[in-house]
Amino acid sequence: MYIEHKVFGTKKNVNYMDREGVYLVPAKDGKVGVVKTSKGYFLLGGGLDSGESHEECIKRECLEETGYAVSVGKKVCSAETYYEHPTIGYFHPMQTYYVGELLDQVSVPVEEDHEFVWMDYNELVDNMYLEMQSWALEQCMKKLLTFH
Repeated sequence: MYIEHKVFGTKKNVNYMDREGVYLVPAKDGKVGVVKTSKGYFLLGGGLDSGESHEECIKRECLEETGYAVSVGKKVCSAETYYEHPTIGYFHPMQTYYVGELLDQVSVPVEEDHEFVWMDYNELVDNMYLEMQSWALEQCMKKLLTFH
């Protein structure tokens, strides 16, 4: 199955820190579940630990960020970006995005600087902290509309 992939930023001739991550886009009643931090809005998910599958990572990250168990659905798209991060330096995150659902809240979130919120898609789509996550959100919402 083909999934759309997009590259953001311009790769310079420097060493980048690569980081593979996976993210979930849950939608309910026209709203999207995201985390709000002091930096802005982010999709649920994060970096893969060594030996971890995409589904295992999403479940772990969502539990840490929201306290919710999740059901991981279809893989929708992927993206990567090249940029200079203020603390990491030259950074190359590579992200894969899935649609899915939040199930039951089974614990208290452990990420103290993350607040889980349901946001209207139209308010959120151009307000994500990372441009590639705004693009991925658009792709996921298009897919969700065709799944139903």
